[in-house]
Amino acid sequence: MTEFDTEGLGPQAFPVPRGCPFAAPEAYREWREKGPVTRVTLPTGRAAWVVTGYHEVRAVLADPRVSADVRHPNFPALVQGEQEVGAESRPFIRMDPPEHTRFRRMLLAEMTVRKARRMRRDIQRVVDERVDELLAFGPPADLVRHFAHAVSSTVMCELVGVRRADPAFRRVTGTLGSQVFGGGSSTAEGASEGVGALSSVVDDLIAERAARPGEDLLSRLVVEQLNPGLVSREELVTTIAILIVAGWETTTNQIALSVLALLHHPGLWEQLRADYSLLPAAVEELLRALSVGDSIALRTATEDLDIGGHIIPAGDGIIPLLAAANHDHNVFREPDSIDFGRAEKKHVAFSYGVHQCVGQNIARLELNIAVGTLLDRVPTLRSTVHPEEIRFRHDGIAFGPEQLPVTW
Repeated sequence: MTEFDTEGLGPQAFPVPRGCPFAAPEAYREWREKGPVTRVTLPTGRAAWVVTGYHEVRAVLADPRVSADVRHPNFPALVQGEQEVGAESRPFIRMDPPEHTRFRRMLLAEMTVRKARRMRRDIQRVVDERVDELLAFGPPADLVRHFAHAVSSTVMCELVGVRRADPAFRRVTGTLGSQVFGGGSSTAEGASEGVGALSSVVDDLIAERAARPGEDLLSRLVVEQLNPGLVSREELVTTIAILIVAGWETTTNQIALSVLALLHHPGLWEQLRADYSLLPAAVEELLRALSVGDSIALRTATEDLDIGGHIIPAGDGIIPLLAAANHDHNVFREPDSIDFGRAEKKHVAFSYGVHQCVGQNIARLELNIAVGTLLDRVPTLRSTVHPEEIRFRHDGIAFGPEQLPVTW
């Protein structure tokens, strides 16, 4: 058993930019061929391990000896100060069971498949309104700003009970549009400022719901969780804030990058136009291929771990790479190809195990409606630039285009 698989070259630099926006970095394949784990150096100067094999990534994400607790000394934060901000705010995604379980169950009850389906009409209305605005604004237009961001931020606001006519709507969406909450492009000051600004808005919303409960998710959490003392005011503020941020950023990037992938491969766009029944399978394949939340799952080993013959010592940081797992050629045939008829469908784009994305049912529905409505209402949509001319967020919470100029 070994501790390094880098042939004496020392730890590799991480994160690694993508060469192709629609596939995992080439370095992931090279690392995986040498072994399922690789020692890397993070921008903070701290060392960690990345896991690149599909089965190994799933095993790590399901292993109770692997902790998501941000307070571990060697937690593999990607920027200076990120760990300190997380340790202070304590988002539930950076907790372990049983503490994490308490918050997860609270949210899962509000995000079942059945409840997500009940949101279909509201999400369709949101998407239709954003398409109306897109068509009125352009062409040309920036699909990120004028559609993807607008859709995802509105859906997350409406999920917690904030409609566009509510004065809080602009406060929430303004915060989302102006802050960087984490990842390599963030700073500790910026992340703290962003969390603080959004938390202030959420705290005001909780006060309003406590005084005048409605039928929305936030009202139910106030009545059923806060009032009986099952969660504290601060815990509820943090939980709602991280729910909004995570749902907004990942879905914004997934919508924009999915559309770019379809436009860059016009055969795929036409394939969907010819047969809308392919859309659910197409969304799953785009989730796998694009894997926008590649390095969200930051972990620490609490015991020595043997992963494919490589020992990861207790206390070391681990980053199970979701894009690497989803592009493992041992599991997915021609993994860099986007194939709507792919037989292998068990991707880990929403992570795996007890920290699997709590909002995945809503995200899937949102993606299906957003992409399907564009196909239907803007069939001549096309990008005005080549992907090589587009600037991408290589080191944010989620990978995606900063802008996507389109016309029709």
